[in-house]
Amino acid sequence: MVPHVRALGDPRTDPWQEILTMAATSGATPSAHPEHPGRTDGVANEFTVFTKIKPGEADALREDLTWLGDAANDENVHAALRQIGTLHDARHVIFDDDTRFMFASVFDGSWDTYIDDFAKTVVGARFDKVFSHSEGFPGIKDPGVKDWFLAHQKPAGVFVSAYPDLTVQQIYKDHRVDDAFQDVLDTAEFRAMLDNPANSALVGTPAFQKLLEEAAA
Repeated sequence: MVPHVRALGDPRTDPWQEILTMAATSGATPSAHPEHPGRTDGVANEFTVFTKIKPGEADALREDLTWLGDAANDENVHAALRQIGTLHDARHVIFDDDTRFMFASVFDGSWDTYIDDFAKTVVGARFDKVFSHSEGFPGIKDPGVKDWFLAHQKPAGVFVSAYPDLTVQQIYKDHRVDDAFQDVLDTAEFRAMLDNPANSALVGTPAFQKLLEEAAA
């Protein structure tokens, strides 16, 4: 089978993005927790949770966050995040004189799937370790954990994404395509193609010139 190649100038399409759009517009895959209060910008959703730290456990939480930061460079964690494939970023903050804790992240797609996916990877164990210092946390694999998160989740006053139409999967893909194209640009064969008068019509088109300009930027 010959793979489909998108022509220059055609709208970009992404199967993952089409699924998100269909779910958002058709109700084909409604969330079991449609009332979750996070804000949305394009395909990106924000998730912000505020909890009370168990008395006397702020230092232990701080130590676990230091450990979590060090563990973030673990190849298993990066592999798990790629497996999840929907997390843009995440941050953890201790505040109010060591009495409260905030977890905030940005993700693509279904809120239910986002929570479920974390529980299935090594990231889930790290969630358990950190949130174990919050009052009432039942555990990431507990059937009631989604209700607990909802009870502690608050919507952002403003949420803006710099790239609202790009999913994590599309960003991964764009990075791979850019790397591959840069490799092509570095070949002698490509330079020879540019200099070949037989290709002048193609090379001179606005679309091709834009491609070269973007690659050189």
